[in-house]
Amino acid sequence: MRAVIPLHGDYSNLTIDQIASDPYFVPETTTLRNQLNAFLERHAHFALVVDEYGALMGLVTLEDILEEIVGEISDEHDIDLAGVEIIEEDQVITKGTVTIRDLNRKCNWSLPDEEAATIAGLVISEAKIIPDEGQAFTFFGFQFDILKKERNQVTELKITRLETEDEA
Repeated sequence: MRAVIPLHGDYSNLTIDQIASDPYFVPETTTLRNQLNAFLERHAHFALVVDEYGALMGLVTLEDILEEIVGEISDEHDIDLAGVEIIEEDQVITKGTVTIRDLNRKCNWSLPDEEAATIAGLVISEAKIIPDEGQAFTFFGFQFDILKKERNQVTELKITRLETEDEA
């Protein structure tokens, strides 16, 4: 925006090279403390995460790190998570395409996201089948009810958090 606002709508001489910065890569093994310090030193707010082979794994932001430390931070740029309807404190109806990470943040859950990125992917990965409507599965302390399926895609689920060890 610093490059665009002064142009007052005349973008004819603007090139991406003028405003682009070099990518900042970090290994996936970087600790939160080290990454936070690196962000402070570089005056950066995000970095691209790579694995041991240099393959792109994702993006980490300063906000991600701060939220890991202090909890969810809401601001005017955050939008409500689309595709998730909270029915009760421990029960939601969600689209299959909702990411596990977003659902965990929204509901303060800790579903694993190592094997799959979406909630439908998690169910398929754990069930080892493409489930049908009406099927239910229980793993990780949750019950997953398949509400809708289109072709081979789980499109809607009801997820219920079951009694945890602390509550038993």
